[in-house]
Amino acid sequence: MKVIYLSSEVVPFAKTGGLADIAGTIPKSLQKLGVEIIVFMPFYCIVKENAYPVTKTDIQFEVRIGDKIKYGFVYKGFLPDSQVPIYFLDNEQYYGRKGLYNYPGTTKDFEDNSERFIFFSRGVLEVIEKLNVYPHILHCNDWQTGLVPVYLKTKYAGKACFKNTKAIITIHNLAYQGLFWHLDMNLTGLEWSLFNWKQLEFYGKLSFLKGGIVFSDLITTVSKTYAEEIQTPEYGEGLDGVLKERASDLYGIINGIDYTIWNPESDKFIIANYGMKNLNGKQLCKKALQRKYKLPERGVPIVGMITRLADQKGLDLVVDKFRDLMKAGLQFILLGTGEQRYQEFFQDYARTYPEKVAVKLSFDERSAHEIEAGADMFLMPSRYEPCGLNQLYSLRYGTVPIVRNTGGLADTILDVRAEPLSNGKANGFSFKEYNSDLLLATIIRAMDLFKDKTQWTTLMKNGMAQDWSWERSAREYAALYKKIVKDE
Repeated sequence: MKVIYLSSEVVPFAKTGGLADIAGTIPKSLQKLGVEIIVFMPFYCIVKENAYPVTKTDIQFEVRIGDKIKYGFVYKGFLPDSQVPIYFLDNEQYYGRKGLYNYPGTTKDFEDNSERFIFFSRGVLEVIEKLNVYPHILHCNDWQTGLVPVYLKTKYAGKACFKNTKAIITIHNLAYQGLFWHLDMNLTGLEWSLFNWKQLEFYGKLSFLKGGIVFSDLITTVSKTYAEEIQTPEYGEGLDGVLKERASDLYGIINGIDYTIWNPESDKFIIANYGMKNLNGKQLCKKALQRKYKLPERGVPIVGMITRLADQKGLDLVVDKFRDLMKAGLQFILLGTGEQRYQEFFQDYARTYPEKVAVKLSFDERSAHEIEAGADMFLMPSRYEPCGLNQLYSLRYGTVPIVRNTGGLADTILDVRAEPLSNGKANGFSFKEYNSDLLLATIIRAMDLFKDKTQWTTLMKNGMAQDWSWERSAREYAALYKKIVKDE
């Protein structure tokens, strides 16, 4: 089984979000299952600057963008601690700048993003030909690779190396669709006949993601519940009708986490390691966390949040009830950046309640690990959450998640009211309706159970014992690969 895995970002080379974590991990797990896999990504400026061990190959290629020919070069490396090859497509005009998709420090997209990812999408197919690889699967991810299945089924359909190739696209967040001016069709080299409401057109714009959905043989997303949700008007972002039509080809596979990185027994970032059999280290991590953020070393529960400060993450619910939370016996630690209004809100509360609130408006890996290890509860009241990873980290660290029952949060967190704790399945607290009163009530429920140390310890251990590894996810992807090739 030969698989080409395409992603616009891959850890550790370049990252803006969870896609990079997935793309840097799942290919390694698939290779261990016997899949022959090659990864492709753009050769961004940041990859060059960080001097990763990559070698320039003798492969050159060209892509027609509108009426111009653009030239590219290819570099090769390996995913860390693996033999998974990764090829980087280089073009100085498109990738030799700071930032992956937008101007650094802003939310303003690069004006030529359509060109940049047309170049990548066609360039990948050109390079595959030059490598003389005959892939069974092209596994695409998000809008940046959405045109690959379109090219595969149209302009490259007659190529010998793609004769038996199938396309899969994984949707990590449907809200990001790669929408561009309709006249950018001229840049793609595709026939204008494809610009219609059933294929590439989306309310007068060119949609890269819609193209990927329509032309792929299978579609996956990052949780079973999210796969169902995106077929509804509430979560479908205007593509619910298209996804409903492809319902029989749509699968949800929950993301996993890398236990070599996220494991309290071996975590290099925390002051004391611990595990299910000895939880003493968690209390030491809690005290260290309180000291770091200058909070009194009390036995009250610490509620942690590591998040983008945006409405999607449920911050409006938290803000609405934050004054009430200050009346409860808890401490609150926030790590993240985002919208200015939220930054200012939490900064104000940190100044007003220094013994209860600590805020770090940035992100760094060490702080994230310290909060996961030292907090008692982790708050994720998301408006929508395709998968989510922090709730999975929290489970491993015995930090009980409090979540809204949506997307991947619904698939991974089972409320304590649903099952007796002794069954080993219940692992957190959740609420369904997007409502700040329910959020507050759920936090209070958690605080009440926290007082019962025996029950709380059982709940912690339930989560710590569960397997949310990438190996489990990889087996599901491998099964889909076999299904799609067998169906040929």
